[in-house]
Amino acid sequence: MPRMSDQPARWTQATVYPDMWSDPDDDPRNNENSPEGELATLTDFLANYRLTLRMKCEGLDAEQLARRSVPPSTMSLLGLLRHLAEVERDWRNWLGDGEPLPKLYGARDADFLEAVAEQSVVDAALADLEREQAATDAALAAYQDLGERVGKDGIAVRELLVHRIDEYARHCGHADLLRECVDGRVGQ
Repeated sequence: MPRMSDQPARWTQATVYPDMWSDPDDDPRNNENSPEGELATLTDFLANYRLTLRMKCEGLDAEQLARRSVPPSTMSLLGLLRHLAEVERDWRNWLGDGEPLPKLYGARDADFLEAVAEQSVVDAALADLEREQAATDAALAAYQDLGERVGKDGIAVRELLVHRIDEYARHCGHADLLRECVDGRVGQ
C-alpha cells in the first residue's frame, strides 16, 4: 500500500475554481448555445464526455497512461481508451442482425491487460477510438427516430444513445481518479 508521501501533490491549472480542470473561459466543453431537441442534446452530452476523457489523458507519456494506479484494478487511462474503442465497436453489433464484428483486442479484458507503456500502443489506441467512434456515429446517423427499434434485440435507438453516454460518464469518473493518482491533477 503506498504511503501518503508517495502520492503526487494535488494540482490544477484552474485559477478561478481550485477543484476544476481548467478555468471556465478556457474549457472547450463550455458551450454558450444549448442544443435544441432530444437528439442534439444527447449528441452534445456524448461529445462532452468524449472530450473529457481525452482531456484527462492529455500531457501524459506512455508510461503514465498505462499506469495501473489503483491496485488491484487493471484499469489505466490507456486501458480506458482501448476499452471504449472496443465498446464503440460492440455497440454497432446491437444495430444489426448479422454476424458480430470481431473484437479489436482479442480475448476478454485484453483492452486493459495489454495496455502497455509503449508509444505505438498509445497511438494505436487513440486511432482505434477515433475510428470506432466515427463508425458508430455514422451507423447511428441512419436513425433519426430515437424510438425506432433496431437489431435482433429490438433496442430503441434512444436507449443505445443513453447507454453510450452512461458508459463514457462512468469511465470519465474513473479517469478523474486515475489521473489524480498519476500526477495529482484534479478537476471535473
